[in-house]
Amino acid sequence: MIKSYDLIVFDWDGTLADSTQIIIDSIRTAADDVGLPIPARDAASSIIGLGLGEAIDTLFGDIGNSQFNELVARYGYHYKSKEHEIPLFYGASDAIPMLVERGHLLAVATGKGRNGLNRALEKSGISNYFHATRCVDECRSKPHPQMLLELMDELGVSSDRTLMIGDTSFDLLMAKNANVASLAVTYGAHPLDDLLSCGPVAHFDDFQELNKWIINNA
Repeated sequence: MIKSYDLIVFDWDGTLADSTQIIIDSIRTAADDVGLPIPARDAASSIIGLGLGEAIDTLFGDIGNSQFNELVARYGYHYKSKEHEIPLFYGASDAIPMLVERGHLLAVATGKGRNGLNRALEKSGISNYFHATRCVDECRSKPHPQMLLELMDELGVSSDRTLMIGDTSFDLLMAKNANVASLAVTYGAHPLDDLLSCGPVAHFDDFQELNKWIINNA
């Protein structure tokens, strides 16, 4: 089989895992816990894809170290209390092994921290199919290209043979900054217009549509 892409890199939250609503609810509840203005749902959704520190700075500005640390702690508390409920999107658990069987290298580039991704991978049942992963506490936050550059270097794949898949403009801008093609999914955090402005090759409304495109084109 002739492949267009040797390496396929997935974002995690909102792309493989249906976690968007829990992230939104957790950041809003945490803000209320520490006496900060509760961000609107659209605002809370807009920062998904960033590292938590960058997300807090974007939503709340300079709030001081004490309140920042308290907000991080409360967010972690609320998110961890619900993360066991987060499923993969329908079709993902079957598609990921099949892509490896077809000869693709698979990776994850995520705004999650390493401990959070490890917990999510363990629960998902598909952890063994990823050849490499990068997290925000190991690299600069998206949209900086460091995650992709390191993954390509580790796995020995050039940018023209790499494909990034994500649900946020930060994912797609990271791909653009790394000279990597991207696919957008609209079932996650960011609206379609924001995704299209980043120049993805195509966009999809559910994981099964995405998987069909990969089978036929990647």
